[in-house]
Amino acid sequence: MSAADQAIAGSLWRDRRFRRFWAGQSVSQFGDRITELALPLIAVGALHASANQVAWLTALIWTPNLLAIVLGAWVDHRVHKRRLMVLADLVRAAVLLSIPVAYLLGAVTLSQLYAVALLTGAAGVLFNTAYPPFFAHLVPRSSYVDANSKLSASRSVSNVAGPAIGGVLVQALTAPVAIVVDALTFLASAVLVGRVSIDEPPAAHDQAAPPLLRRAREGLVFVIRHPVLRASLGCAATVNFFTFVAGSGLVVLFASRNLGLTAGVIGMAFGIGATGSLLGAVIAPKVSRRLGVGRSIVVGAVLFPAPIAIAAAAGGPLWARAGALALAEFLSGVGVMLFDVNLNSLQAAVIPDGMRSRVAGAFSTINYGLRPVGAVLGGLLATLIGLRVTLLIAAVGGALSLLWLLPSPIPRIHSLTPDNPVAPDSNMDSDARPLPC
Repeated sequence: MSAADQAIAGSLWRDRRFRRFWAGQSVSQFGDRITELALPLIAVGALHASANQVAWLTALIWTPNLLAIVLGAWVDHRVHKRRLMVLADLVRAAVLLSIPVAYLLGAVTLSQLYAVALLTGAAGVLFNTAYPPFFAHLVPRSSYVDANSKLSASRSVSNVAGPAIGGVLVQALTAPVAIVVDALTFLASAVLVGRVSIDEPPAAHDQAAPPLLRRAREGLVFVIRHPVLRASLGCAATVNFFTFVAGSGLVVLFASRNLGLTAGVIGMAFGIGATGSLLGAVIAPKVSRRLGVGRSIVVGAVLFPAPIAIAAAAGGPLWARAGALALAEFLSGVGVMLFDVNLNSLQAAVIPDGMRSRVAGAFSTINYGLRPVGAVLGGLLATLIGLRVTLLIAAVGGALSLLWLLPSPIPRIHSLTPDNPVAPDSNMDSDARPLPC
């Protein structure tokens, strides 16, 4: 690591480039929380949408992730990842601004909201597939955990304060005006990211470049053959599948119907859970240094889903039921940040430049593609066997995701410094392409 990198590693706040990037990500995260509230309110308030129609808004935001593996293959062959990220922010801003314009003209429709959800979701996939190579060249490898901790802390703060800010904006200025605020946050992000200069390596442009679908397949094969990436994808997909089985909707329904908690108490419990996420993001670097990156991932993989069982087993007086829900949300919040911060950092360390966007695309397609499946299964199980048993199944199934990690090299990885090899990589050649079987 160069002397400049060593200085930056000491404190990322000294690096103007990282501060700009962090600020752009932070402001857009707050904007996202506003739109998550305002978009459904427009559908319900102005268009009298049904519950099923509102659910489709959420589904359409996630749908573009199913094509992320192909988009990632395309992004990997583009040189300027930063320009793609700026483009994604500008597209999201423009698409969101179409809503208040249509609202002023009295022309807003449900079809337009669906189109906005789909296009903003697609732009988000573009941003997320261009993000990994950009991040890897912005932050020194030894600072990956610290950088992800700072970025995750901002996300956690937005989860705590964002809904409240969004609610005030919607009530004071109306939902369409609140969406203008979100559009402005994407414009701010585009400006800040656009001013972050990094040395981006040239993309792999051969005259005989393989077709797009073949490159996408190479990204998936790379993940499957790589011992760290295979285990991390299996673990992440499993834990996310089961936590969506016990999605927030079922937890709220269980807390209200089975535990007899009021909306105010449930909201307080979720707020406490959000502070757990903030704490987890802040302490992740310290836990990583003490336990090691790999063991921190293992702890997070269990601590993220397992506390659902605490809420499912709650009983007794009101304070005990409310306390169990709050404790479950808090511990789960700590767990998800220990898991995400360390796993994202480890992946940034093991993925070569020529594969970063393809790997991100493969992860998004599988990991995010399983989430709605888990949500549907959770609804079916709750109907057939009851809410309490469904939540217990989700807690146990999610905790068993550590079975992907235990036989892998991940628990033995202590740090991400250059002199510490992170994993055996005998299946890959120097060009980062899969070797024939």
